[in-house]
Amino acid sequence: MNEQQRIEELRKLLEKYAIEYYDKDAPSVSDQEYDRLMQELMALEEKHPEMDDPNSPSRRIIGSVLEGFEKVTHAQRMLSLGNVFNKEEIDEFVTRIKKEVPNAEFVVECKYDGLAMALQYQDGHFVRAVTRGDGSVGEDVSNNVRTIASIPMYIDEGGYVEVRGEVYMPKKSFENLNLLQETLHLPLFANPRNAAAGSIRNLDSNVCKQRKLDAYWYYYQNAQEHGIKTQEDALEAMKTMGFRVNPLRKVCSTTDEIYDFIEEVGQKRNELSYEIDGMVIKLNSLDAQQRIGTTAKAPRYATAYKFPAEEVQTRLLNVFVSVGRTGRITPNAVLEPVRVAGTLVSAATLHNEDMIKNKDLRINDVVVIRKAGEIIPEVVKSIPERRDGTQVPYHYPTECPVCGSKLVRLEGEAEHFCINPDCPARIVESIIHFASRDAMDIDSLGDKKIEQLHEWHMLNSIEDIYRLHFKREELLDKKGYSQKGVDKLLANIEQSKSQPLANLLFGLGIRLVGKKAAGILADHFGSMSALEQASEEELAAIKFIGHITAQSIHAYFREPENKELIEFLRREGLNMEQEKKEVQQSVFSDKTVVLTGKLNMPRSEAKKILESLGANVAGSVSKKTDFVIYGEDAGSKLTKARELGVPLMSEGEFEEEVKNVKI
Repeated sequence: MNEQQRIEELRKLLEKYAIEYYDKDAPSVSDQEYDRLMQELMALEEKHPEMDDPNSPSRRIIGSVLEGFEKVTHAQRMLSLGNVFNKEEIDEFVTRIKKEVPNAEFVVECKYDGLAMALQYQDGHFVRAVTRGDGSVGEDVSNNVRTIASIPMYIDEGGYVEVRGEVYMPKKSFENLNLLQETLHLPLFANPRNAAAGSIRNLDSNVCKQRKLDAYWYYYQNAQEHGIKTQEDALEAMKTMGFRVNPLRKVCSTTDEIYDFIEEVGQKRNELSYEIDGMVIKLNSLDAQQRIGTTAKAPRYATAYKFPAEEVQTRLLNVFVSVGRTGRITPNAVLEPVRVAGTLVSAATLHNEDMIKNKDLRINDVVVIRKAGEIIPEVVKSIPERRDGTQVPYHYPTECPVCGSKLVRLEGEAEHFCINPDCPARIVESIIHFASRDAMDIDSLGDKKIEQLHEWHMLNSIEDIYRLHFKREELLDKKGYSQKGVDKLLANIEQSKSQPLANLLFGLGIRLVGKKAAGILADHFGSMSALEQASEEELAAIKFIGHITAQSIHAYFREPENKELIEFLRREGLNMEQEKKEVQQSVFSDKTVVLTGKLNMPRSEAKKILESLGANVAGSVSKKTDFVIYGEDAGSKLTKARELGVPLMSEGEFEEEVKNVKI
């Protein structure tokens, strides 16, 4: 055996030993032997530079900082999956398939909550790893994927091979990562999926290596070119080649078999070492898959069953209240940390005093909490039968926790308010709101910096933002404030003056005027002056504003201190005008519309189109919803719309409807 052959042998041996150690937890050689072989390989590779290979085990453990990720076009689009949510919808899918394939079998597999990935090999050697991206073009993340020990760099299969699957962060790795983040006083990751995606897209592959990602592979993209005829055989072939393939799957023939297996997995999903958010139902025959084909977005031969929102039990450890910019007091639950729908939850909003009383929530109660998708965790109820005598009723505060002022509950209101205009919490929160992205978007003026500048008595009001340039020299004397940083902050403040009128109205923090209402007001009046002069009746007559909001707006512009603020901002040159928008008449005019799922167009663009056609775009589905427009991976909102009988419209139908509007 010559030295070149020895290099190839060592690479395969070391990869085998690494998989045994990291993946199977069953090493067949000692650490010392592994290190000895690695040193031998590195010495031989240095002697033979012509044998250089980025897939070598000697290279996989060395992280490197890249300048960016190369874009790669997928040879075949990486599609998303349509969704079903109950047994009836599963049966509709099965029935549709069996009309074309009477003896159809289906492989039911886990749906992972990770990052979709494609691995490419040529003549047994790893070539690259590519993210799904937009389905057509992804990112080459090969350097980071090489740090995942379970992914083979060499396979015993000639020609071109492409497998697809999901890179994920195991639950244990996620918990350890957040413990480290907490120790370092860094922000915690929201869930394993976000942590995995962030790790794969980190330019430093050492970061990815330290976070101990893993992967499962479920799709052999060109299996038929290698003589494979079914999905089940493809999974077995991938397993033989050394890819991690999940054994938690089943070949089924009927709806009952499929649903029973889904329920079986659902009952033990919390015991799994990885997160799943559903199950994939896939036609087994690859030839039949080809015949049935795909839409532009998803395969017709497969669908995903989404698990319903989870409800779990945990303990209510305490309640604390926070003070918002309007003085509103919000009670928050401190929970014993528990994983819900893929996220570690330790807090939840309790809304107001009435909610706490109505649900009879007590400190140290065992409570049920629920979280669906990205929705804020909700405390559903307490469990009185679990009380053991240690529970204590919660007494709502009568004084502001920040300034000590007496709290007020206005007539007809559920919330309590701190009405002290000089309350530090209200001042800071109002400035944070004014500078936020959806308002004046002052990029360099973040929450922490605002709190710091307030402590230094440099920011005591919104007006002070536009007086900061007088304090430039004072800022430069502060630790952490460089000339470049201060000049950037002041430039961003100056730039904010050109923000649209709608952003300014939202930033003012007028009670009951959110981003949507601010846009409606700006479009309707076209100037701050016209809005200031509007009567309460004129305001109430505007669609989607309403009588109570009209009262709040009218009252705001009557307050002397608010008049002074507007006049100051006018003198400073902030934009106080914008063109009135002409609303096109359409099927959406004066209708409430909800968007859900992944859309081809940006969500903001779809919302802008709908609003230009006279629609009110809402965030949640109710009996008052007129349309739900859905894209890929639509979840609980689509389910609720179906339950309520709300008219549904696919993204394609929405686009057609927009085309029919006469401009």
